[in-house]
Amino acid sequence: MGIESLLVMLLIGAIAGWLAGTIVSGFGYGLLGNMVVGIVGAVVASFVLPRLGFGMGGGILAAIVNSTIGAVIVLVIVKLVKRV
Repeated sequence: MGIESLLVMLLIGAIAGWLAGTIVSGFGYGLLGNMVVGIVGAVVASFVLPRLGFGMGGGILAAIVNSTIGAVIVLVIVKLVKRV
């Protein structure tokens, strides 16, 4: 993996984490935390979305949308676990 790929992955993770933090109110972990949530969300989405029959194709916009959906799933699970 080249440095460009790593930078794009971090940028997409940051955007997806920020969007997910905005969607799931009350959750924001700062820039680094949002990157982690976005990257974890991308991993979750890569497993969950194909099993549900959702496929958005390729490209950066599709990666951001998929990562955001996965990050929202992660944040909702974290919110439920924190509540208990």
